[in-house]
Amino acid sequence: MAVTLTSQEIQGAWSALVKGVRTAVLLTMRNGRPFGSHVPYVFGEDWSRAYLHLSQLALHTQHLLADPHVSLFIAEPDGPEKNPLALRRINLMGQAAPLTPDAPSYDAIKERYLSRFPQAEMMFGFGDFALWELRLEDAHFVLGFGQAFVSTAVTPARWVHQKVERLSARKD
Repeated sequence: MAVTLTSQEIQGAWSALVKGVRTAVLLTMRNGRPFGSHVPYVFGEDWSRAYLHLSQLALHTQHLLADPHVSLFIAEPDGPEKNPLALRRINLMGQAAPLTPDAPSYDAIKERYLSRFPQAEMMFGFGDFALWELRLEDAHFVLGFGQAFVSTAVTPARWVHQKVERLSARKD
């Protein structure tokens, strides 16, 4: 029998996951096919905004310039004592755009990024690196067997069990 969780409990689980896992898989489109890259990230106020510090020389940046559609995938680390199918994981989907240094939020995002990744400070001085903002619209968060939830950027703190969401979509 599945345990019922509140949106607040799911928010707590999301927060714990992203605090404990500092890198994600960034999925971009390369010639119409998904391409995955391992990237460090920070979030804004909620999951609907994520920030990456990317080199223009990287393939994923070239892909973003051609097609801004992205997915960001974050999963708890596997281990011999864990069931790999029950690992907590979140898949976020949206679009990416460069965050220019004159943007009102640039300094605060840079500070947040360097607080989490102080070793990146030198790269902020390199001309080919830039902050990118991921404007994420949809989230799919799996907490374990039978515990999969969805949310949208319209109400990012509201999580609905995916079974309920599927039933709701059938009625429309």
